Amino acid sequence: MKHNFIKSLAIASIFAGCAFTTQAQGDYSLIRTSSTPSFETDFTKAAENTINSVVCIKSYVNRSQQYYSNPFGGIDPFEFFFGQPQQRRQQPRDKREGEPTQSGLGSGVIISSDGYIVTNNHVIDEADKLEVLLNDNTTYEAKIIGTDEKTDLALIKIDASGLKPITFGDSDAVKIGEWVLAVGNPFGFNSTVTAGIVSAKARSISSGNGARRLGLDSYIQTDAALNPGNSGGALVNLNGQLIGINSAIYSNTGSYTGFSFAIPTSVVRKIVADLNKYGTVQRAVLGITYTELDSKLAKEHNITATPSGIYVQSVTDRSTAREIGLQEGDVIIKINGADTHSSAQLIEQMNQFRPGDVISVTYIRDNKKYTKSATLRNDRGNTEVTKKDDFSSLGCAFMNLSRDTRSNLGISSGVQVTGLKPGLFKQAGVKDGFIIMAINDVFVNTPDDVERLYNQIMKNSDSDKVMFLTGIYPTGRKGYYAVNLSEE
Repeated sequence: MKHNFIKSLAIASIFAGCAFTTQAQGDYSLIRTSSTPSFETDFTKAAENTINSVVCIKSYVNRSQQYYSNPFGGIDPFEFFFGQPQQRRQQPRDKREGEPTQSGLGSGVIISSDGYIVTNNHVIDEADKLEVLLNDNTTYEAKIIGTDEKTDLALIKIDASGLKPITFGDSDAVKIGEWVLAVGNPFGFNSTVTAGIVSAKARSISSGNGARRLGLDSYIQTDAALNPGNSGGALVNLNGQLIGINSAIYSNTGSYTGFSFAIPTSVVRKIVADLNKYGTVQRAVLGITYTELDSKLAKEHNITATPSGIYVQSVTDRSTAREIGLQEGDVIIKINGADTHSSAQLIEQMNQFRPGDVISVTYIRDNKKYTKSATLRNDRGNTEVTKKDDFSSLGCAFMNLSRDTRSNLGISSGVQVTGLKPGLFKQAGVKDGFIIMAINDVFVNTPDDVERLYNQIMKNSDSDKVMFLTGIYPTGRKGYYAVNLSEE
């Protein structure tokens, strides 16, 4: 769990539905005088329509992975491996090394009858095994179709048929004050149902440090109770239609204290479709740096035509914004007719489009309103499809070291490069037989460790993705290489 923004933002989630009906009791006059829309609301239909679309997801990791993925903590890798014999560190290993251990518990939502399930990325991140428990207690092992760390969404699949998928609703049509239900697996209590109202839309839960991410920071805020173990569950309206995937709570303790946040289905639809079709998200960018317009900024620049919007600070070359003709000082107020009066609204809109889509941008310049259209591009300035991260692009295989090899070289860990062919490793100068002991200061012991670290680097939001290798050749010669994973 990450707790680095808005005090402690405890990752949690819940699924939609509520299992009770409120009815007035007593004589007719009492009903007539005390009845309100809230008392007349019946949650049972929504619960019945969604309860069988809720799943429990258990994630497992291998004990060997838990051991070998420990970082050096700033210690030089060669000192770690090649220090004086009395200085070498040998940490105890679990006797049951290699046995899968449950590492997490979350929720998921069935979106197709043949087993596709949407959940949060943090529910399944780094898992070696995923187990899905249906509402009827049937258990399946799941495979990962695709993940997106930036929006915290993931698509997994189980080998099943005849499942009951949830019906998607329109999150844009949701109104503040509307009743919503959440169903999930808090603390392992399967298919728990809670109720609340929509407290806010396009809610930002960033740290407020001015950072503008390409990911999601635009949530549906509710007061439906969410607790740990419910990440990836569903938020539904009273028709049982999915309007959001619950993702986070605002809490000082890690448990529910009043606020819950869900990823709107306007974003979920597009992200899931991309993961299913391409294996990775096709992300469009407008090509600007910006800040939100406030009264101080408006007064400073004599902006009177709008009280809020996205104030353009700069425009990137080879971008959609440049094609439209946006300039510093323009204020964007709509994307495709949808309001963008805040950063959260802008991010939510941009997450619905792919490179190649044509959008209209409405903006204010010199207190006059303009609307222009252009084709969206990706962060490389074109409309090409982004390829799924491919571990095979390294151009080699990895082999476990024999006990004799470790003993002869005086090392305690590492994997050997074998079968080198044209690829990123060869471009970086790596030779066949090289023994990798550490990648980005994290030591490795199995081929799975190398692949896991590769995936972590590729999921990082940094534009520069580099794999720094530290190791030794069988001759005893040390080697250091920087493998640029950003090369196309």
